[in-house]
Amino acid sequence: MMLLFLIPAVAVAAAALLLFPMMREGVSPNAVQVRRRVLTNAGFFLAAAFAVVFFAVSASAAPAETAAAAATAAEASGGVGTGLGYLSAALATGLSCLGAGIAIASTAPAAIGAFSEDPKAFGKALIFVVLGEGVALYGLLVSILLINKL
Repeated sequence: MMLLFLIPAVAVAAAALLLFPMMREGVSPNAVQVRRRVLTNAGFFLAAAFAVVFFAVSASAAPAETAAAAATAAEASGGVGTGLGYLSAALATGLSCLGAGIAIASTAPAAIGAFSEDPKAFGKALIFVVLGEGVALYGLLVSILLINKL
């Protein structure tokens, strides 16, 4: 019970220690804006971390009857593991497609520029564009394998 509270508290304290250099006075007006943004983000982070710790501790303090009823309902609906499996399959596909889009967004214009200067460079440039798309295919393959395991 105490360890459940201690680990997030240490993580929040370590994150808060990183903010102490931001408390010093800055010289430029841009530093004031940056400091204000960082402190605002840190405030939201600390509030969210506090909420997570509070809800984790309050959920662990629930009566045993409530926990047993929740476990029975989770087993009847396929369990939490099944839901997390589908979520991981969706994340594998979504994040790999996002990465492929970023890769293609940077390589395709460069390939077009290289092809416009030297038509012989078409094959070499196409390889780099296709390598970026391969990332999305790997993510799709991983998600198919995950769904087959469920």
